[in-house]
Amino acid sequence: MPNKRAVLILLSCPILLVFGTFLSISYGAAIISFQDVGHAIFHYDSTHITDNIIITSRLPRALGAVIIGLLLAVSGAIMQGVTRNYLASPSIMGVSEGSAFFVTLAIIFVTASSLGLMLFSFVGSLAAIALVFGIAKIAPNGFQPVRLAIIGIVIGTFFSSLAAGLAHFFQISQSVSFWYNARLDKLDMGDVYLILPFACIGLIMAILLSKTVTILSLGEETAAGLGTRPALIRTAAMLAVAVMTGSAVAIGGNVAFIGLVIPHIARYLVGTDYRWIIPCSGLLGGVFLCFADILSRFVNYPYETPVTIVISVICIPFFIYLVYRKGGAPGV
Repeated sequence: MPNKRAVLILLSCPILLVFGTFLSISYGAAIISFQDVGHAIFHYDSTHITDNIIITSRLPRALGAVIIGLLLAVSGAIMQGVTRNYLASPSIMGVSEGSAFFVTLAIIFVTASSLGLMLFSFVGSLAAIALVFGIAKIAPNGFQPVRLAIIGIVIGTFFSSLAAGLAHFFQISQSVSFWYNARLDKLDMGDVYLILPFACIGLIMAILLSKTVTILSLGEETAAGLGTRPALIRTAAMLAVAVMTGSAVAIGGNVAFIGLVIPHIARYLVGTDYRWIIPCSGLLGGVFLCFADILSRFVNYPYETPVTIVISVICIPFFIYLVYRKGGAPGV
């Protein structure tokens, strides 16, 4: 039976994304008309200054915001479904910080290309996931939502502190700081082209896993009784999360809270079936980050406010609400 709310989201969000992309390109320190935006996209002229600004700066920023928001929201949805933990997300579980730490290592010791940074970011995501879940497995009640979140925050702080210490020692603090904050304004079309294949791989994995994630979200014993292999599903799901989060952090830096909040909104709107939650989370995440980035330009216009501040102001009250409402209760 079709999920009417999910169908509405799947039909309306692409329209919002197109509109948001045009707004993102048009509004900034200098206002650019929609007509000029259309000219740059469909009739690009390299000798035209406005066309160059749009294609080299504003279009990559708009597209990057959409893709990064989409990947982080889907990653959070998968983590919450697989762990049955309403606080699971790349930022809360230290996954984003693990990615950024390994990017720091690559900058210091390898001088890697953009692709190399992407691969190091993947490894960092996997390392953080393995470390957090390894500690949770041996800790008493480690998989209890608040305790798992605390473990993730501690691991994330650990990675961040190591990265800060190394960056200070090797005198590259300014370069490394980009990966611990959203760096949407630094994106170019090369970054967008680089992330697309990895984003597609991660999203295809997420869609293919969606049915089994729904089963696993019912509980491990129930999932095993229905003929699934929980350990294999969890491993494949965390690999998908590593690909998506690693990609997002490699080009956009550490963007917090989207993977926590957006899946809850999607679940509230469309129910508990991850075949709907995953695609709806992705679209809502893309819309959210796109419009949050636009809003960040008007808080203190004509100066830009860091988008992480806008996201935090919106999302932290929701995080506090989740902890207050559900406490240590398991499940999502």
